[in-house]
Amino acid sequence: MNIHVYENKTLLGPAAAEHAALAIRSAIRDRGKTRIIAATGASQFEFLNALTAAPDIDWRRVELFHLDEYIGLPASHPASFRKYLLDRLIRPTAIPTCHLLDGNADPHEAARSVGEELNRAPVDIAFVGIGENGHLAFNDPPADFETETPFLIVELDEACRRQQVGEGWFADVSEVPRQAITMSIRQILKAKEIIAAVPDARKAAAVKACCEGQITPLAPASALRMHRNVSVFLDVQSAALLSPGTRVLA
Repeated sequence: MNIHVYENKTLLGPAAAEHAALAIRSAIRDRGKTRIIAATGASQFEFLNALTAAPDIDWRRVELFHLDEYIGLPASHPASFRKYLLDRLIRPTAIPTCHLLDGNADPHEAARSVGEELNRAPVDIAFVGIGENGHLAFNDPPADFETETPFLIVELDEACRRQQVGEGWFADVSEVPRQAITMSIRQILKAKEIIAAVPDARKAAAVKACCEGQITPLAPASALRMHRNVSVFLDVQSAALLSPGTRVLA
């Protein structure tokens, strides 16, 4: 795991985006196209703003997959991850091929059909975040580290649902859906490269558990340490609890 620490998230986002843009360009150069997975949430704002502005990316050669989505939330809702990706990534770049999870229809069919498309070819790059409870995508603790199923229907725990309120997506926890579709841990780890953008002090405990604690389903994002090509981008606040040798400024 390669850990990069920046003074603030204003610097973190462009740095992670520069790394991601290089990986996208490299995949397109080597294979003529690239398949990516994109995360959502407040932690990805600066990263996606910088990535969509990056020069010399032929977005026509990019195929996009959705990491997770609430069940029962229409795409028009401000918290919908489909809306998020459309507004912040798909429309700004005009990516032509996108596989979005429709959690407002039959979630099992959405999981099956997008999972089938996902398994047609390898994924080059996965963009992810780490939740306040250590979740990776919507794999809350204790996460399933064993299943090979591409997408799962999961129950969201209280900490996860409260995070969504804290980020301003919902007015009250009672409004947050209790279920979601999420890409499984093992499926995420199948990507050739993983890039995690994780700013803010509220993520510090989760970052320490996942980067320095035991690799365990109780800290789902600790699974990232089982992958050979992971880059984690932090700011000084999210890195605050890491050991001094780890939280060296980039």
